[in-house]
Amino acid sequence: MKDNAINTPIDPKTIKGWGIDADPKNDPTYPMRKRMNAEEDPDSKSRPDNLQSVDEEVLKSVDRPKISAVFGTPEPPAGLSGVIRRQAYKYPENQYKRWLPLVLADRVDMLEGVVSDLSKGKLPNIWAEKGYDMEWKHNRTAFITKMATIGAVTAGLVVWLSSGKKKKKSKTKTKDYLSRF
Repeated sequence: MKDNAINTPIDPKTIKGWGIDADPKNDPTYPMRKRMNAEEDPDSKSRPDNLQSVDEEVLKSVDRPKISAVFGTPEPPAGLSGVIRRQAYKYPENQYKRWLPLVLADRVDMLEGVVSDLSKGKLPNIWAEKGYDMEWKHNRTAFITKMATIGAVTAGLVVWLSSGKKKKKSKTKTKDYLSRF
């Protein structure tokens, strides 16, 4: 496949079932809504293209020509995670080239947040952020099992990593001892 074919936007009208709910008369709840709220007339031509104003950068899919009427803007893309997200949004929604970078961008964003907190002198409260108090209260056996597993793996890693240093030291002591004779 050529990348040019991948990046060409698809006309939504050619996709079977796309915008099936666009006609309010096709909506099974339309008669009820019409009785409940006369202001929401589906035949009205005065509906805005966007219900929300675009005040900051919003990443949109190449598969859709416009930004959706309502969208979330908790934080605009920034830093390395923002660069990764912008690159990912250049591909259609059905490709790994889009979703895998977005997963990576989430991990990078988390690390950027920790670094930002540490640079401001704030230590992250991992216990509270992981919800361990609630897990202890509501799911104690799974919590104990999880903590025991983490403890065992950590202890195993400590033993494994520290045992390599002793072997190196013992070899050098043996060489020093043999060099005396």
